[in-house]
Amino acid sequence: MHVLLIEDDPLVATGIVAGLRLHGLTVDHVGTAGRARSALATSHFDICILDLGLPDEDGLTLLSGWRMQGRDLPVLVLTARDAVAHRIRGLGAGADDYVLKPFDLDELVARLHALLRRASGRSADRVEHGELSFIPSTGEVRLAGQVVELARRELALLRALLQHPGQILSSEQLRDSLYGFDQDVESNAVNVHIHHLRRKLGPEIVETVRGLGYRLGPAGGAAL
Repeated sequence: MHVLLIEDDPLVATGIVAGLRLHGLTVDHVGTAGRARSALATSHFDICILDLGLPDEDGLTLLSGWRMQGRDLPVLVLTARDAVAHRIRGLGAGADDYVLKPFDLDELVARLHALLRRASGRSADRVEHGELSFIPSTGEVRLAGQVVELARRELALLRALLQHPGQILSSEQLRDSLYGFDQDVESNAVNVHIHHLRRKLGPEIVETVRGLGYRLGPAGGAAL
């Protein structure tokens, strides 16, 4: 899951980023509405955490503009504005969920998974793909009933593919899902993780579409 965090308080942002990364999520942080627009224009995100008290623009204005443009990115509003009227305004502006500060990190992660599950049209916290079973909230992966241990980046790669079944994802999109836009990455990093995923979940789990990118393929026995 690639998360865009829009939060102007550096201390709060640092804690959220560290906590979400410990839960295996890929997080990019910006502190202004302007930088948020730039991030969305250049990178792919699965979900957004939005603070309302931004220095250059009210967060609700930013959110309303996105919804008017037809941008359907799931947005969780994270704010200290605790009045009922504020929550109603936030939901009316297009927020998908609303969490008040201070908050529990585990609850925040659970809400992010629930939002993404609903956005994907799933009612259960489980993705079935042939003999492959994946639980997004815990990262548990099973193949033919057997637990398969995946490294953090391999898990992020599998999550990205399962979230977009049938779609071709470019190397840039996969790199965003695995690393975010603030990390220097070796040019062959995505290919290395694809190789490991194929070795553990079967050589056809990731299909290469020449000249375009990659897409989810059938899961099978691990390659020898």
